[in-house]
Formats: sequence, C-alpha cells, structure tokens
Amino acid sequence: MATERLQSILSHVAPNASPIDRITQKRADDVVITLALRTPLCKAKKGGFKDTPLDALLFRLLEQVVKKSNVDPQQFGDICLGNVRDGTAVYHLRASSLAAGFPVTTAASTTNRFCSSSLTATQHIANEVASGLIDVGVAVGAETLSFGNVRLNRPFVDEVRNANQSALDCEQPMGQTSETVGTEFNITREMQDHYAVESYRRAELAQKSGWFDDEIVPVTVKVKGKDGTETEKTITKDEIRYGTTYESISKLPPSFAEFGDKSHAGNSSQVTDGAAAIVLMKRSKALELRQPILGKYVGTAIAGLEPRIMGIGPVFAIPKLLSNHNLSINDIDVIEINEAFASMAVYCRDRLGIEWEKLNPRGGAIALGHPFGMTGVRQIVCGLSECRRRKAKILVTSMCMGTGMGMAGLFVSEQ
Repeated sequence: MATERLQSILSHVAPNASPIDRITQKRADDVVITLALRTPLCKAKKGGFKDTPLDALLFRLLEQVVKKSNVDPQQFGDICLGNVRDGTAVYHLRASSLAAGFPVTTAASTTNRFCSSSLTATQHIANEVASGLIDVGVAVGAETLSFGNVRLNRPFVDEVRNANQSALDCEQPMGQTSETVGTEFNITREMQDHYAVESYRRAELAQKSGWFDDEIVPVTVKVKGKDGTETEKTITKDEIRYGTTYESISKLPPSFAEFGDKSHAGNSSQVTDGAAAIVLMKRSKALELRQPILGKYVGTAIAGLEPRIMGIGPVFAIPKLLSNHNLSINDIDVIEINEAFASMAVYCRDRLGIEWEKLNPRGGAIALGHPFGMTGVRQIVCGLSECRRRKAKILVTSMCMGTGMGMAGLFVSEQ
C-alpha cells in the first residue's frame, strides 16, 4: 500500500508537460544514483598507480563503495565492470569485490565496448534494476594502463580483411583515425592545440578550486622506488600538468607522423590509470534505505559509423539520444564528451552546436587522462558534481569508440 501511494504521488505530471518536465519528474520506479565516486587519475607507468595492478585498484575502490554507501552489502545484487585491456578482469573484479566486503551472493561481470565500456556497464546495471532482476547494483569502470596497452597481436584473417573496407579499417590505430578526422573535416592543428590548452586550463582551475574534492576518494597504494623498495603512498589528487600554453604544445612533434602532422602528445588524451563507481537502485528503494539521491539515469543510445572516423561517434549518438526524449542540444546543461583526441572534440563541439561553456567544463581526457574502461563512469561522476556546483539539471555524457561506434547517456541531477 505504501509503495502504491508513493507511486501515485511521484508519478503525477500534467499531460501537457514539456520534455524536460517529463524526464525530471520523480517516479517510484526511477533508476537513481545514490553514490558516485572515483579514484584520482594518475599517469600510466610513472604516476601514483604505476605499481598498482587492477585487482588492487578495484579492491581500494570497492572498499570505499561499501564504506560510503551505508547500505548493507547483502542488498547488492550485481557489480558490472567496464574494462578494455585486461581479458582476466572478471577474475580481478570477483575476487576484489569479495575482499572488499561484498557477500558471495553479489554477482560480478565485465563488459567491453572500448571507451564506452563503463557507460555500457551503467546501462547493464540500470536495466537490471529497472527490470527487478536486482535491487541494488554497482557500475564500475577501471583501467590500469601501466600494466600494458596491447591492441591487436595479429592482423585479421584474410576472409575478414578482404571482405570490405570497413572491416579492414577496424585494424587502424586510434592515432590514424584522429589524423583522418583532422584531414577530412579540416580540423587544423592550430584549432586542436587551442582546444587542448583550454582543457588543461579548465582542469587546473577545477583542481585548484576544489571542484573535484567531492568526487575523489583517497587511495593508499604501494609504490616502488628506483631501488625496488616499496613505500605506502596515499593518492588524493589527479596528476594534472599545470601551466600548459599554446606556445609550449605547438612545438611538440606529431605522434603519428606516418598518418599526419596534427595529433601529438599535447592534444591527445593522456594515458592514465584510474577507477570510478556509481551505485544504482530504484527511487523507492533509495527512499526505503534513506539514501541520498544524486541523480537519475534516464537512458542511453548507441550508434555505428565508419571505423576510420571513429572519433566523431558522439555526433551520431547524441542526436539519437536527444530524439528519443524529444530534447534539443540547447536543453542540456552540462555535456561530457570524451576528448580522445582534440580533432574529434573540436569536430563534435562544432557539428553539434554545443556551447563551449557547457562542454567538459572541468577539462576532459586531454588534461585529465583516459583510462579507457573508466572514462564512461568518470564522466557521470564528474558531470553530476558539476551539475551540483552549477545548480543545473540535465547531463549528457558521450563517448567515441574504436572500430566506429558512439554511445551517449542522459542523466538528471537531483542535488
């Protein structure tokens, strides 16, 4: 009876409500986010997590989920991890979740949709919650690129390579696709460098202003010195390069010279390690458990495109997502698009007509780094925090993906 009364109260909305009113109204069966946190982002192979393998990073993160959620671990039905580079990730997730305090009854799985892996994990958990398969779940994204960054260990078989050009183009390294986007759509190096410098400036400002403080949990790890001795170190902040200028990065040599001369270390996403997590449940469950409601999961959209220009995936996924909910780009308050490369970020911004002030307001992957499987959830964590700061409501996150795909997610901030 109480649930039915709650449903009646929360679901009431005028029949002529606007699309924004419809997605922001509160219903008992909404899938909501009650906890959103992440580790700092550290430079791969030389930063704070250079000696922290995937199971150690997951363990530290999931410990914090158990501690900060204030939910009996027995309530959690499933944990889904987005991860790209580690084929053994499901072993690490299952063991780490048990070590962190989740019971054996909490299931675990991994998913790999390239850079959208943890947004896909979010979709999986949200669907399980919405369908009633589980009451409470955790979507995680994690990548430890200090321990390897292997793409393909051989070419595709001849039957695949010779079938059509799109299949063959799936072999292309990401740097090549960035140069293709820059060349085909006339995104000059100057445009890319100016965009990159602004990403660095925003990230530096955000860190110095303390805007990341409510989303980052300190992580204590063991770090090896040059002599091999281990010391404990607590990592509390993202490893951001301060004071980056156009003049400094304009002198950097191209990173993919065999394909072009526009993309380089200063205007491409940094290779980093990190992990992020969000807890999802129905609104009715959150109210029952007296959980803070940070935001609401509304939905996702996916789209495919030619692999050779994979970076512009958001220009296909975002309009599809907005169309599904009768929204326009101007209805969105904060937009997080993955800065895999400045070439694609500039193109997506201009093609979609996004106000730059709304796009990656705390900087993106160029400045913060891009642990592939983590970034999808990192965008949600960061975006919801920025919405709180701005007292804004509507958040869209979007990713490009290797081999030619795009994915976008729609969320509503409630704090």
